[in-house]
Amino acid sequence: MQTISPAFKSVIQPNLTAKNARYSQINGKRVSVRCGYRSESFSFPNGVGSSRADWQSSCAILASKVVSAENSSSITGGLADQVAVVNGHSNGSVDLSLVPSKSQHNGKPGLIQPLTITDLSPAPSHGSTLRVAYQGVPGAYSEAAAGKAYPNSEAIPCDQFDVAFQAVELWIADRAVLPVENSLGGSIHRNYDLLLRHRLHIVGEVQIPVHHCLLALPGVRTDCITRVISHPQALAQTEGSLNKLTPKAAIEAFHDTAAAAEYIAANNLHDTAAVASARAAELYGLQILADGIQDDAGNVTRFLMLARDPIIPRTDRPFKTSIVFAAQEHKGTSVLFKVLSAFAFRNISLTKIESRPHQNCPVRVVGDENVGTSKHFEYTFYVDFEASMAEARAQNALAEVQEYTSFLRVLGSYPMDMTPWSTLPSEDV
Repeated sequence: MQTISPAFKSVIQPNLTAKNARYSQINGKRVSVRCGYRSESFSFPNGVGSSRADWQSSCAILASKVVSAENSSSITGGLADQVAVVNGHSNGSVDLSLVPSKSQHNGKPGLIQPLTITDLSPAPSHGSTLRVAYQGVPGAYSEAAAGKAYPNSEAIPCDQFDVAFQAVELWIADRAVLPVENSLGGSIHRNYDLLLRHRLHIVGEVQIPVHHCLLALPGVRTDCITRVISHPQALAQTEGSLNKLTPKAAIEAFHDTAAAAEYIAANNLHDTAAVASARAAELYGLQILADGIQDDAGNVTRFLMLARDPIIPRTDRPFKTSIVFAAQEHKGTSVLFKVLSAFAFRNISLTKIESRPHQNCPVRVVGDENVGTSKHFEYTFYVDFEASMAEARAQNALAEVQEYTSFLRVLGSYPMDMTPWSTLPSEDV
């Protein structure tokens, strides 16, 4: 019997211990599960090969031991047997047991909870509904972006951006839709760093207008609000409106807009309001005190669609290409001028330039016997340009860029989002 490869073994380290109940869909029924992981080694009947087919098969038969959120008793009948078979493979080395969930929210079945870094579930069967990971909880703007990018897909909420990347890499999800920049708040640096750290490919983009609402429990008046909570960017984008609507309320940052609405509903807070979407109000039983409270109507967030495999670039529609590179050693940022010239000479328009600290060498020290030493910061550069990698001019431009860089990576060549902007709520677009 062959043992698991080192690359795959790093995925299932002994420190994986799930603490939170999660929800899973089994034969159309919602069940609450708690995942527990042991540190024993796993091996597969056919071993783990280097081909994509072997990797997919091995990932598919990896499953976690699932125990009840209420007790450790297993349910009888075919439910456990169905869960123990993933993509047609019998999971003999791992025992699975599930119990129905009793969790409710306002008398309704509980919403799907975000995946955490400790969650690992079997991959979906081939031919099943496309599964799309996003960061946040149901009602978040990222969920609306996932629905626009992949209609009729199954949205998988994740509690962190990194978890969404890993969900696709581990075949838990088929795609991920994550924000990279906002027209008012600027770039989301965390996701730029994760694009370089992970090996996913950009296969598309989608732009979502941000339509903020002020939400509170039913019956609560605006003059009764003493506190407003939301994501820091949402609070900044509605500062003017909040000063008029709730001038005496304290403003507090929360990690997510929809999670702020969920927090108010779960704790029955009659003195607190949240800045979130209209869908969040619907999901968590809140009323909309004020609609469209964003200070700027041109508030749009750009999301990237990520997949394990790239798409084939084409020339029959507008395409955009995203790259990341670092300057050659000791060349510094002077290389940037030469890189930009490579695109300018070929009439290729750039739509984005972003610099981030070089992870492996953030500072370069230059010594001089006469004047001492100087310290220079080193950067990696992210560039988006309007051209397809199927075009000769794009290929020639990157060939020239490669001469000036220590590394160059194409993150993706993908269709541009050409849908017109609208100030309507994102769920109505």
